[in-house]
Amino acid sequence: MNNTVEQGIPDTVGCLTDPIVVFPGGWADTVPDWLKTAITLERMIGDMKALKGEEPIGTDAEACAYLMTVSLTQPMGSDWTQIYLYVASQTYKRWEKGEMPADIVVDSISDYQTGELNRLKAWIYRQRMKARLEKDRAERREEREEAEAQREAEQPALFEF
Repeated sequence: MNNTVEQGIPDTVGCLTDPIVVFPGGWADTVPDWLKTAITLERMIGDMKALKGEEPIGTDAEACAYLMTVSLTQPMGSDWTQIYLYVASQTYKRWEKGEMPADIVVDSISDYQTGELNRLKAWIYRQRMKARLEKDRAERREEREEAEAQREAEQPALFEF
């Protein structure tokens, strides 16, 4: 098996199992199912691009979910509102969820806003990787503790006090 493919297997599995990064505040359960599916599919597309050498980054759907939960928690400034409406418009269109109301559709954003969106998507990707590493560490620690407990249970007690 190709070394690049072997290295890509955890990333492919992560597309399906990594948590969806949302803004803290209790609104995670409001992310619609269609958006969760879109996040998984866009992650897989991004994973394929990364295998071909592109820099991995968060997806539009992930940014949309994150900004949606931000907007339910606190007011956003005008730049972030435009970024949210832009990414929501793009995600809605890409996944054929109907027409966004014409008065809130944003078809383009400024270079500054594009930079902020890309910075957010990079941060979301880093948060996904951090959560994956923490989960892997916890699983390895649990496996070690179970193996140690099993060894202790199987080892005969030579001396009873």
